[in-house]
Amino acid sequence: MRLTSSYYADVHAALREALDEQGLDGFLATAPSDVAYLAGFFYAVTERPVYLWFPRQGRPVCLVPQLDDEYARLQRIEADIATYAEYPGVDPAEKVLARLIGERGGPAARIGVSGGLTLGAHRLLSAALPRAEFVTSAVVAGLRITKHPEEIARHREAAAICDEMIAAGRALIEDALHSGGPLPSEGDLAKHVIGYGTDAMYQRYDHVIYTTKLAGGLVYAGPNSAHPHGLPSRRRLEPGDTVILSLGAAVGSRFVESERTFVIGEPTDEQRRYFATAARAQEVGTLGLRAGRSCAEVNRECLDVIRQDGFGAYIRHRQGHGIGVQNHEPPWVEDGDDTVIRPGMVLSSEPGVYVPGHGGYRISDTVLVTEQGPERLTRYPRALEENVIA
Repeated sequence: MRLTSSYYADVHAALREALDEQGLDGFLATAPSDVAYLAGFFYAVTERPVYLWFPRQGRPVCLVPQLDDEYARLQRIEADIATYAEYPGVDPAEKVLARLIGERGGPAARIGVSGGLTLGAHRLLSAALPRAEFVTSAVVAGLRITKHPEEIARHREAAAICDEMIAAGRALIEDALHSGGPLPSEGDLAKHVIGYGTDAMYQRYDHVIYTTKLAGGLVYAGPNSAHPHGLPSRRRLEPGDTVILSLGAAVGSRFVESERTFVIGEPTDEQRRYFATAARAQEVGTLGLRAGRSCAEVNRECLDVIRQDGFGAYIRHRQGHGIGVQNHEPPWVEDGDDTVIRPGMVLSSEPGVYVPGHGGYRISDTVLVTEQGPERLTRYPRALEENVIA
């Protein structure tokens, strides 16, 4: 799963160029996803901070709690490693960091930080580095938007596993129907598909790393599927249900998501209408993810399909979002984001129709933008006829 040193060399060169353009003396990464992207360090997030100092000149250094020192070295991260004793500590991490910055090129006047820096961390860093100006910068977020070939390869591997998770979820429902026993609950189904994806990772890779999770699953059925981000419940699936399997997986912490809508038994006319609208919107939206168009433009075109079919009241969210080291990250395929789509972006395409008291219909693919057009990385069948569970 580990990315090569040449990949990190490319990322570091691009970051230095961006720091020059923005007049920053360095970038201080505090978010686990930024640390993973820049140095390849994956760690358990606790109250103990991890700081990656990336100077405009010289080698980056990653400050970790002493208990993570050996683990960081085992990962062969692309940065020097320094440690602090403990949290909150007699010698706090921020003071140790200030000394490291001073030893590596002297005081930094303008330090870039991400918008996710907490107020508490900002206060501690400002006290330790009173002469530094902390500048909120999207410099690293901007680099993460366009994927390198090595990252794309891992997105592809994750897509294959994610599609297998959907197949495993469907098989669990079919097995229960064929046995004549009770159907699984939403919670049972979620546990099954997450377990399948996690087991697949450990069976196929010698070294498994991730920022948040290896595999995840949200399962909604019947009326519960009208809530896009509801959590799986104890409710058992029933014949006639609309079922959404909303699944994600990550290889080398490069995420994908794959979501499909199933119907248990013969679909009603009502289910067919809603499904057809969601499927058509997803097709229009996916084909619209072409270089040179804006995220806002594509989103409006996609959701207009739902509005034109008279179901505008059942729209609950945008068309999609960027995917990378995190399963949700910029850009946002939404009316408020005018980011221009370009080759190398990995985006979700997941419009949905959510009818209160009835159910939801969502089809989601992870899409790679190429020079030739959009390429679906997730490939599980998406047509209604293929997703009726008899």
